[in-house]
Amino acid sequence: MKAAITLAAVLLSALLSLPARAELQVFACEPEWGALLEELAGDKVHVDVATSALQDVHRVEAKPSLIAKFRRADLLVCTGAELEIGWLPQLLKQSGNSRLAAEPGAFMAAAQVSTLEKPTAVDRANGDVHPDGNPHIQMDPRRIGLVAQRLSARLTQLDPDHAAFYRQRLADFTTRWVAAIKRWQDKAASLRGRKVVVHHISWVYLWDWLGIRQIGALEPKPGVPPTSGHLASLIRTTKDNDTLAIVHAAYIDSKPSEWLSRRTGVPVVTLPFTVGGDAQSHDLFSFFDSTIDKLLEADK
Repeated sequence: MKAAITLAAVLLSALLSLPARAELQVFACEPEWGALLEELAGDKVHVDVATSALQDVHRVEAKPSLIAKFRRADLLVCTGAELEIGWLPQLLKQSGNSRLAAEPGAFMAAAQVSTLEKPTAVDRANGDVHPDGNPHIQMDPRRIGLVAQRLSARLTQLDPDHAAFYRQRLADFTTRWVAAIKRWQDKAASLRGRKVVVHHISWVYLWDWLGIRQIGALEPKPGVPPTSGHLASLIRTTKDNDTLAIVHAAYIDSKPSEWLSRRTGVPVVTLPFTVGGDAQSHDLFSFFDSTIDKLLEADK
């Protein structure tokens, strides 16, 4: 009898030591939104992130493991603007999770802010153009701040019992984020007006924020391979404009950028593009720290 009581006490102690199940199960499409959820919700949510920083988020396979995570989610947080159009509908269909088909279960970050590069007409001849504008809003911390406010409100809507907690987390994040934006802008002041060439046209929000001018791209149109004539013209443009750097994302093969660098003498800068894109970018704050530092290194 005594042994049975002891065993019961041990089992009870073990159960009490286990973490409680998170109130909300969240499926985040990209690392930046997983990182933002961590800032805003802490241990009140469990977040599964579908992609990594070294993965092309346009092309993701709807694997059974992703479908299982999608099936149990209460909230979907993605970029939207058709960034995930190649795989997100498949996850929704195969999981059967109707909670994530529309609001409040579906939260699309790009829908919370104004987007840049909205086409007046969609023409496949112009490459992989997004009808709702350039989706890569994670490169502008000002827009992330707006997304944070609206995502916090959505968390409160779905989990009202923890409303005060979410308000406190948002206030704390906003205070630190506003201060960080000022620090980054002051630090990057010397970059304003500088010119860059890019591999893929995905940096418009970063350039808009920092006042950097993009003067050319290895891909003349999104997803369209360059012609020899385009490359010859790009070499001249890169050489003739005191170009700061040839910029590409960490998940993209660096060979094309290195090819252009050898022919122009302009350095290649590999930017993280999202949280986890390099060893320094372990959260949203260090992500922008690393981005600014790498651009400034090219300016020396």
